[in-house]
Amino acid sequence: VCSCHATKPNMLNVHLVPHTHDDVGWLKTVDQYFYGDRNDIQHAGVQYILDSVVDQLLKNPDRRFIYVETAFFYRWWKQQSSSMQQTVKKLVNEGRLEFVNGGWCMSDEATTHYSAVIDQMTMGLRFLNETFGPCGRPRVAWHIDPFGHAREHASMFAQMGYDGFFFGRLDYQDRARRRRDKEQELLWRASDSLTPPMADLFTGILPNGYNPPEGFCWDQSCDDPPIRDDPDLEDYNVDDVVRRFLAIANSQAIVYKTDHIIMTMGSDFQYENANLWYKNLDKLIHYVNALQANGSKVNVLYSTPSCYLQELHRANLTWALKMDDFFPYADDAHDFWTGYFTSRPALKRYERISNSNLQVTCNQLEVLSGPASRKGPFGEGDSQTMKKAMAVAQHHDAVSGTEKQHVANDYARRLAHGWQRCQVLVSNSLAALSGSSAERMYCDNLNISVCPLTESINVYNPLARPVTWPVRLPVNGTAYLVSDANGKSVDCQVSVRNRGFAVNELVFQVQAPPLGFTTYSVSLLQDGPPPASTQHRTPTNLCVHLPQFLRVTFDPDTGLLSSLSNLETKQTIKLTQNFYWLVYNASDGNNLQSDQPSGAYIFRPNSSTPFLISKTAKTESIQTSGVQEVRQWFAPWVSQVVRLYTDSKALELEWTVGPVPIDDDLGKEVITRLDTSIKTSQYFYTDSNGREMLQRKTDFRPTWNLRQSEPIAGNYYPINSRAFIKDDVDQLTVVTDRSQGGGSIHNGSLEIMLHRRLLYDDVRGVGEPLNETSNIFPKGLVVRGRLLLSLDRPPSAADAHRPLAQEVVLQPLLTFTDGDLHPNTQLEFSGLQAALPPAVHLLTLTQWDKDSVLLRLEHQFQSWESKLNSQPVTVNLQKLFSTLEVLGVSELNLSANQWKDEMTRFHWTPMTGTGHLNLFIRFYYISS
Repeated sequence: VCSCHATKPNMLNVHLVPHTHDDVGWLKTVDQYFYGDRNDIQHAGVQYILDSVVDQLLKNPDRRFIYVETAFFYRWWKQQSSSMQQTVKKLVNEGRLEFVNGGWCMSDEATTHYSAVIDQMTMGLRFLNETFGPCGRPRVAWHIDPFGHAREHASMFAQMGYDGFFFGRLDYQDRARRRRDKEQELLWRASDSLTPPMADLFTGILPNGYNPPEGFCWDQSCDDPPIRDDPDLEDYNVDDVVRRFLAIANSQAIVYKTDHIIMTMGSDFQYENANLWYKNLDKLIHYVNALQANGSKVNVLYSTPSCYLQELHRANLTWALKMDDFFPYADDAHDFWTGYFTSRPALKRYERISNSNLQVTCNQLEVLSGPASRKGPFGEGDSQTMKKAMAVAQHHDAVSGTEKQHVANDYARRLAHGWQRCQVLVSNSLAALSGSSAERMYCDNLNISVCPLTESINVYNPLARPVTWPVRLPVNGTAYLVSDANGKSVDCQVSVRNRGFAVNELVFQVQAPPLGFTTYSVSLLQDGPPPASTQHRTPTNLCVHLPQFLRVTFDPDTGLLSSLSNLETKQTIKLTQNFYWLVYNASDGNNLQSDQPSGAYIFRPNSSTPFLISKTAKTESIQTSGVQEVRQWFAPWVSQVVRLYTDSKALELEWTVGPVPIDDDLGKEVITRLDTSIKTSQYFYTDSNGREMLQRKTDFRPTWNLRQSEPIAGNYYPINSRAFIKDDVDQLTVVTDRSQGGGSIHNGSLEIMLHRRLLYDDVRGVGEPLNETSNIFPKGLVVRGRLLLSLDRPPSAADAHRPLAQEVVLQPLLTFTDGDLHPNTQLEFSGLQAALPPAVHLLTLTQWDKDSVLLRLEHQFQSWESKLNSQPVTVNLQKLFSTLEVLGVSELNLSANQWKDEMTRFHWTPMTGTGHLNLFIRFYYISS
């Protein structure tokens, strides 16, 4: 800690922390917030906050301020003169301006994938490191506004070197219990695989969310009276202010453990006129401390979270240990913040695709092809625009789906613009690696439109192991010839496409090398009417002619799934699946005990019995040598394709929902439910930010005796990439293609919310209903997605679902080239000398500076989940890459802002008694 005010022993030390909470988009876009535009929506201008705070800090060296969101500070910093920048550096070095958290944004914790969180934190912390040095490095993680807290976030913060973590929101029942037992400050053991204290993180729950104590808000947005301290003027109130403050401080001290307490003096977009705050805080400190001469035992000081944490550490106490997470979050009996787990499902999917496009494909190819990627035949490539767009999208009112509609549109626009800039870099890279500068095209609308189907398709695989991937291209021809990089003919089929603007769909499997590409050629053989191979019938079985892995059966009377079998392990479960909707009806007098509606944040169904969309499905089956499908129609606005590829170990359920009908004046929350014969005994499992799995139990919380008041919403958890149910014999795992909410309300079942369309605002600030439409879908958004189901024995299930989830998160990138390729074109390439072992995932490969690359390798299996792959693995970095020679290696912390051997953290003692590897690699390029 660079500079902290002295505290006083044998007194109650009250740490006042002046702060502002600046959402990187919410009611206004990120740029509108920065400039102070659209104040008709919300009065907020971040540039003025920073201007005003710096001015006021200079007027009194005792004053302190913390700042969090690097996305805003970076914008402001670029506009400052060199003399102002020097002034700010001096404030930072003297500890008067302190950065906390330090990521590009304050990320959401339920709907973000760990890979994107690490990247946005790295971007923000790198800027602070390079701009301010050691005193600019945050020591405290600060998530005061996210709506529930993930264990994986705490694990990441610990591995990034943070000494502690503070947040504002937790379940109202959890808070009440912790206040009673003085456990609002605790030690969070955030991994069951990492050896303590590697993922241990001291965690503090702030007393007033992140607001000031009642009656002590002195911002221009507040109505509390200022301190009137001239006895010759009217309404002198110093004695009253001091009395009320001492009462609040003593009341707070009762529910915390040490003789130090913290008060957050600020809130959303406050300090635009910082003089109002500081003038009154100066007086408060002066008058409260003046009473010490009369025996008062309360000492008030300007402070920061890291200074407060330092005092807690010096207290040398033992702390309650927590090993689960802080989901779900409710602020009252019928107000569970579990709707946003699914809100804006199209944006959630687009963010996930963008993560794959940028964090992996764009970053990797920039490294593998070297400087040619940034300046080549297609212009100057740029990955920074996309990196910033993805970083902003991790904000807790972005991918969470809790922003206003025009702000959601802005997030999507930023991602689209970033990807356009990235495409130049990808095209230059592939040209350098393949030797062909033919123009490359990208089909970003594979799900709806005709692609510019050309003579060759490049398939880039971002994973460090070979993958087999089904390619489905919308086409208008009826017969095609597909050949691989060796000229060998590939089995392909054309089937009728009953959606979008193309008549047919060309389907074939591609095989791509690790961290590399391969090329397929496609030739049109026949144009004309669509093929007549579709069979219209109700299916009784769906299995390949020579079944390898899975068999699915359907009920001939209903058209619904009836069983799933794993032919390798000789296991079969009963499995039925259907679609339902839940509703909040404001006019329903039986609406339990509250008029709290569902909205962008809140999930609040009227009844614990969902409405069945249809008891039966109209069906149609298609069978070819490579893939078999059963197409199901449940309603005009709900359909699904059940798909099984010949060599796949996962069953694909491709669902399409929308436009959700509202002509009955009812908003709807659409779920799919899988009912099985698995004996779950109320237990189920969900992932934490796509990484470690956590055990859940219906109507239960590990750390307090739950009084369940919402049997559906109160049992929903975030599902970022997978969930599973199991007994001693069978495990059914569902891998999702975006973040969604779900739970196991009934034994043997797993339900996932797919889409939400709501007619009421849930009164949590966003101020508009979650009722999405678009130019393409003016009657309501249509959303399509995939669930991948695997059935395995529990001891080996992770061997299947771990790599499967990574394939869905980091999917191959397709590019299309017209015309004949040059004879010397390299049709296949791998950036690795050999594939990595199954347990090792290449998380990051990105250019750091001219001479170094940032590499992150991770062991992707938890310590308990696989006999085969949970063991330690050795990787030879000298023999890893094919185009890079490793000249030196230095290990860093997870966020790459400290050398690992220099990273020191506070040690904390609990009451009771596998990690990331981050490397710099210096290299030069080996010419081919």
